[in-house]
Amino acid sequence: MSETFLKIGPFNICLWNLVFLVVIFVSAVIIRKLLSRFLKQTLKNNNIQIEGRKETYLKLFTQSVYLIALYVAVLSFRFNNANVTFEEFIKYNLISFGNVHISLYNLILVIAIFIVARMVINLYKLYLGKRNAHKANYDPGVEFVYVQLAKYVVNLLSIVLALNILNINVTLILTGSVGLLVGLGLGLQDVFKDMIAGVVLLVEGNLKVGDIVEINGGNLVKDASTTVAKILKISFRTTQIETREGNVLIIPNSRLTQQQVENWSHSSPLSMFTIPVVVDFGFDTEIVSNLLILAAKQHPKVKKNEPVFVRLSKFADHGIELELVFWAEHSWDIGNYKSDIRFEIDKLFREHGIIIPYPTRTIINKG
Repeated sequence: MSETFLKIGPFNICLWNLVFLVVIFVSAVIIRKLLSRFLKQTLKNNNIQIEGRKETYLKLFTQSVYLIALYVAVLSFRFNNANVTFEEFIKYNLISFGNVHISLYNLILVIAIFIVARMVINLYKLYLGKRNAHKANYDPGVEFVYVQLAKYVVNLLSIVLALNILNINVTLILTGSVGLLVGLGLGLQDVFKDMIAGVVLLVEGNLKVGDIVEINGGNLVKDASTTVAKILKISFRTTQIETREGNVLIIPNSRLTQQQVENWSHSSPLSMFTIPVVVDFGFDTEIVSNLLILAAKQHPKVKKNEPVFVRLSKFADHGIELELVFWAEHSWDIGNYKSDIRFEIDKLFREHGIIIPYPTRTIINKG
């Protein structure tokens, strides 16, 4: 296994070198998992709960294992190259074409850049969490927006910096790929449209994680013209929402910028809701109205200091159509509140002998 099977310049690569690399990085992954599990178990045994920026501290600490593994991996190559200095080893050009020269040192720097970029993002999350932790009007959705924007900026800078370290001319690449970019732009215009919409959503901040929204005309749920959902995550191109049925949907960001969206979390906390009711002809509408109002006021979520009343919509062919009107807070469970009130209406109607009719049809057989 110590025999050289690959020679790169002055360096001899044997099977042991590859084995060391695999063992080092596999060990790093295992050590990070064990370390993370050990720390979490220790905190759990001591009844210490971590969340928010404390959890980010933990991730930051465990991620440092990869930097150590990277350094040890470089040292492992000296196993079969004792006469080669460390500086010569890492600065030897592995790939050379034209003006581009890529050495092991360049590759290490590139890997280190992306590791540091990830750590910078975590540090930024810690900074935001520490700064906003004691604010009375702290909004996690706003923090999420800032973190997402920071991710895009840091990752973009990391890519540009990595290309420069690899001696790759970014300007030359962009100039030479203008035609390709135009073709991609035409073919992927919907994707770019969703990406731009994602940036707009993050910058404007009108929609944030945790907001409850009502999307009109979306047809996101079968047989529904509107969809009420909770925003779980806003990404660069798509947004994850959870419907009342518990379904998680992934929708393009452009749908949220092009369609009418009512943000329940940003509008007035109170809203007017209606429950349609039909009763048979001949019943006293005043008694029916009083029962409907009683059913609504008995529900704890209905605002008692706001007017609760009944509207007579129309005289239909099968009965009198009424609307129970009440005020309540915009809530994820408003459908359940309405259901509770309907159960109470049915109970009161049965107690007072009020009948809810159903459409009837008369069939005349002329034969």
